[in-house]
Amino acid sequence: MTMQYRQLGRTGLRVSNFTLGTMGFGGTGWATPVGTIDVAGAREQIAIARDAGVNLIDTADVYSAGLSEEILGEALGADRDEVLIATKVRMPMGDGPNDAGLSRHHIIRGAEASLRRLGTDYIDLFQLHEWDGQTPLEETLTALDDLVRSGKVRYVGCSNYAAWQLMKALAISDARQLERFASTQVFYSLQNRDIEAEIVPLAIDQGIGILVWSPLAGGLLSGKYRRGVQAPPGSRHLSDWDEPPVNNEDKLYDTIELAVKIGESHGVSAARVSLAYLAQKPAVTSLVVGARTPEQLRDNLAAADLELTADEIAALDDASGEPLRYPFWHQAKTSADRLGPADLSQIARHLG
Repeated sequence: MTMQYRQLGRTGLRVSNFTLGTMGFGGTGWATPVGTIDVAGAREQIAIARDAGVNLIDTADVYSAGLSEEILGEALGADRDEVLIATKVRMPMGDGPNDAGLSRHHIIRGAEASLRRLGTDYIDLFQLHEWDGQTPLEETLTALDDLVRSGKVRYVGCSNYAAWQLMKALAISDARQLERFASTQVFYSLQNRDIEAEIVPLAIDQGIGILVWSPLAGGLLSGKYRRGVQAPPGSRHLSDWDEPPVNNEDKLYDTIELAVKIGESHGVSAARVSLAYLAQKPAVTSLVVGARTPEQLRDNLAAADLELTADEIAALDDASGEPLRYPFWHQAKTSADRLGPADLSQIARHLG
């Protein structure tokens, strides 16, 4: 398998362009529809991923209330130093008033708890799982900087930040010479390409790596969900799972049918086509793929070997795209002679 390794933002760290996701490790509570993978199953998935060339594994403290981290740590055992571990902090980990958020208290306590559960003395990439509009960014970023200086964390990133929130954090880090975000982990798929408007241009301009969560839109783009076809029993979207929201079902089905058609021409699944499409998009560093079964994981990782043609990417762009928002349609009309690489990441295909 031809795995690529890409620089994580402006750092010197090289990560595989596919990342093993572990939300299904443990799979208790709200995470049950994603998978119920025990230690033995985790070892099998890690082996499959490493054989394919994956060197980054993503988890979070909130996945199954810490059980995902525990299973990951036990499954890796003595091989911990052979991979990169990314985890996250921010979500509620208890009922107390300080058991959530991005205060110094919760960040440092969360990092230390993750280290214990993972059975390691350092976290390769420590990510802020979600925005906290009630804690000063200076407090949050200083806490992260302290963790890096202490050796407990090596790189920091964020997740689910709006472009203005991310840019504000970068400005504070730069002004105060604090550790800068290396990456942002965001939702991006053929089902929803919202990040192309603001986040992708920012990432290109500021040298931020993009890690993509749910690149198959929670399985919607796997090929199981098709117009007029009943999904197999146990499929996630036959349960109460509601991420991502589907606002235009006809458009989604049209996109899926095109992915299926392109897949048939290559002799591969619609899932591989959907993943290969994202892997060829600007600023994308790595796709976080998780699976309930070894077969699903192997198929997803095999997308590393699929290169779509420019015509196929253009067709998928057209099927899944949205009209340019303001001010971008106006810039395309009046400023095309003075646009830079960040601007062109979304505007180029709309130019005549």
